Formats: sequence, structure tokens, C-alpha cells
Amino acid sequence: MGSSVRRNPVQQRSVDRVNQMLDAAAALLDEGGYDALSTRAVAARAEVPVGSIYRFFRDKRGLADALAQRNLERFLARIERRLAGVAHWPDMADLIVDEYVEMKRTVPGFAVVDFSENRAVAESLADHLARRIAPADPDHRPVDTAGLHRPLLVAVEAADALLKLAFRESPDGAPGYIAETKQLLRAYLEHVLSR
Repeated sequence: MGSSVRRNPVQQRSVDRVNQMLDAAAALLDEGGYDALSTRAVAARAEVPVGSIYRFFRDKRGLADALAQRNLERFLARIERRLAGVAHWPDMADLIVDEYVEMKRTVPGFAVVDFSENRAVAESLADHLARRIAPADPDHRPVDTAGLHRPLLVAVEAADALLKLAFRESPDGAPGYIAETKQLLRAYLEHVLSR
């Protein structure tokens, strides 16, 4: 779970308790934003002693960081399922945006704390996509994962800014900005991947 976690849970009971605390943190974020998040409030919502919070997390920032890491792991697992059988990057880009939008709309706390940082998202996506991208030209060499990191970081940063705008405009995400995010990603990735 990262450096913001004091100790990683090992036993299933501890894993369940950590998830219970993260679920409580997510609910508090939905209700009142980051200011509503506190270790005491999470302990009360999760019905655990406040010492349990500090057993696993350093502070409220640690809770938020762990929630962001869990969100990233869930996002990657969900796109892995959605991308099964998809081999062309334009379709992948659309599905990735669709999954992000769906999580923004439905996953507790995701609207306030989505991922830990865009670089981690881009690196994870580069690894996922490189395994799946089918070259448009059979003579084209396979996609180099390391070569995808920078372009995907640019793509993720751009998409992040546009999707934040979409969700500022409408609680469910303004459809026009979501569509334009997909167009921008398709155009940029076509340019980068066709080199």
C-alpha cells in the first residue's frame, strides 16, 4: 500500500479491517470533502478504536494515500477486464476514459481522491497497454513499454485536466468534455504511436 501505511495487513482479518477503515474514509470524503476526513471521524464511522487507525496509517494523509492506491488498483483491475479482447489503442483509450468516468460517478470517495499521482497511473497503463496494442502495420515493430511512459504521462495529465473540468461543469461529468477528452487522446496517441 505504500509509504503512507505504517504496516501492511497480513491476516485476512486485518485486511478486512483496513478495507473497513478505507470504506469509512471514502464515505466521509463524499459527505464533506477532504476537510471532513479525520482519524477520529474514520474510527467512529468504521466502528473501530482510533488506535486501529494509527496501527495501519500515520495520519489522515496516510488514509487518503492508501485510498488512492486502492482506487488505482481497482481501476487497473476493472480496465483489465474491460480491455479483454481489445487490441487497438483507440478503442482502449475510449474504454479507459469510460471506466474512469464510471468510477468517478459510482465509487465512494473517488470524486475527491482518485489516484495517488498521474505518473503511477501512466506507468501502469503503459505496462497494460503495451501487452495489448496491435500494430496497425504488420511490419511495425512491437510497442516498447519504456517508450510509452512519457506519452502516456502526457495523455493522462491532459485527460485528468479535461475530466476535472467535465466534473466541475456537471456532477455526472459534462458529456461534451468527456467526448472531447476521448478525441484529444485519440489524436495525440495516433500521432505518438504512429512514429
